[in-house]
Amino acid sequence: MLCVIATIEVAAGRRDDLLALFRELVPKVRAEDGCIEYSPMIDVHGGLEAQSPPQDNSLVILEKWESIDALKAHLKTLHMAEYFRQAEDLRLSMNLRILQPA
Repeated sequence: MLCVIATIEVAAGRRDDLLALFRELVPKVRAEDGCIEYSPMIDVHGGLEAQSPPQDNSLVILEKWESIDALKAHLKTLHMAEYFRQAEDLRLSMNLRILQPA
């Protein structure tokens, strides 16, 4: 199993627009072979001392995949190509961390 943390820096004031795209995308991704979890997340203002400052213009996607091949296949789907096209003006950057259990 692999865990993926995708952090997306969103254009100012456009996070709700990006979240609307994810509401359509999530069921399609969760139906893919090898997808265990696919969840968009936003920062919470928790007020904890150890908490990093919340980032209001970011979106984090927590993903779990059965294998690297499943993740690679996911990135080649038509619905992901459509998402990347639609989100082009909403995203400033994206960073992926691909992790495995220690």
